[in-house]
Amino acid sequence: MLIENIVLCFFGLCFGMTVSAGVFAFITMLDIIPRLAQRTGTAAHLYGYEVAIILGGTAGNIVLLFVKHFPVTQVGMGIFGLCAGVFVGCLSMALAESLRVIPIFVHRLKMRQGLPLILIAFAAGKLIGTIIQYFF
Repeated sequence: MLIENIVLCFFGLCFGMTVSAGVFAFITMLDIIPRLAQRTGTAAHLYGYEVAIILGGTAGNIVLLFVKHFPVTQVGMGIFGLCAGVFVGCLSMALAESLRVIPIFVHRLKMRQGLPLILIAFAAGKLIGTIIQYFF
C-alpha cells in the first residue's frame, strides 16, 4: 500500500510538472508578458511580472492541494475574479494577435482556394477535441 501511494505521488508530480511546463511554454510562446509590459510602458518591471506569475501559480497550486477549507470573503472573491479576468483577457488578446498569422500564411502560399476548408478543419478539430475531452 505504501509503495503504491509513493508511485502514485511520483506520477502525479511528474504529470503536474508536465502540464505546468506546457502552460508556461504556451504563455512564453505567445509573448504575453513582454507584450503586456510594452503596451503598458512598464518594461522596466518585466522581472516583477515574471515573479508574480510564478508565485501566483505556485500559491494557487499549494492552496488547491493542501488547504481543504479556505475561507474567502466577498472581497477576496472579488480580488480573485479581477486577477483571473485580467489573466484571461491578456491570454485571449495574445491568441487573437496570433490569429493574424492565417492571412500571412495564405498570402505567402498564394492560396486562391481552400481557405474556407482550412477554417472548417480548424473548427472541426476544436469541436472533436472538446467532445472527446467532455465525454471521455
